[in-house]
Amino acid sequence: MVDIRWIWLFLDTVETDRGPSWEFWRQVTRSALSPTRGERDQFATFLPAHGDPWIKVQAVQTVPVGRTGGVHLDLDVDDSRVAAEEAKGLGAREVGTFTDPDPDGGPDRETVVVMTTPAGQLFCFTTHRGEQRHQHREDEPDLLDQVCLDLAEEDFAVDAVFWHDLTGWDLGAGGAHREFRSLRRPTGIPVRLLVQRVDATTSPPGAHVDLACLDRAATRRQHEGLGATHVGDGPRWSVMRDPVGRIYCLTDRDVVTGTLAPDPVNP
Repeated sequence: MVDIRWIWLFLDTVETDRGPSWEFWRQVTRSALSPTRGERDQFATFLPAHGDPWIKVQAVQTVPVGRTGGVHLDLDVDDSRVAAEEAKGLGAREVGTFTDPDPDGGPDRETVVVMTTPAGQLFCFTTHRGEQRHQHREDEPDLLDQVCLDLAEEDFAVDAVFWHDLTGWDLGAGGAHREFRSLRRPTGIPVRLLVQRVDATTSPPGAHVDLACLDRAATRRQHEGLGATHVGDGPRWSVMRDPVGRIYCLTDRDVVTGTLAPDPVNP
């Protein structure tokens, strides 16, 4: 198990889509955009009005096949190299390393270790510097707070167990929706993880983000006003496309706890 101190949710967008994508997500998260950084100005951070940031954006050359935008997680830990060795012992693979430049122009941060899960999904270990402590959730109408890992049938169980073993988080049962399993984040961690079994012939494996919504219909109207498109509805969620085609979901979850809100039909 690795002691995860903070999680960064990365929205990976192809270079040609960065303008409209970054602006849409900045608006729907009610954030300011930090100055860009990196050799191609490819990185930026969303700065919330209250609390510490947890969302970053990255302009990339390619995204997963069948997707118009990617998602990955950076896991802040005390020692990225030690964490990487632990993850490899659980079946992960190390892809590479690089040095993370300090966004404030100070000394470079410690090594970033790029990994893939046993099923091949990308994530990174980054060094925690103690600056992130609190995510503001109170009095928000909605919150981008969950990454759903979309996995083919043959990869579903192995990656669900991998994330449980890596984080030590409780792995919940799917309940009425057997295609899902959730990992219960501890207090103080800003991002929840959900594992979903998908039909790889119709829905390419990858990952997408979910927003917890106090009023899903109201959030949908706001997003549509900013250029998103409604794709369809499930029992407790709405599937959306952002202005550049990225799939994401609006969900009936408590904004403060991140858990499913009571079902008004089947309480």
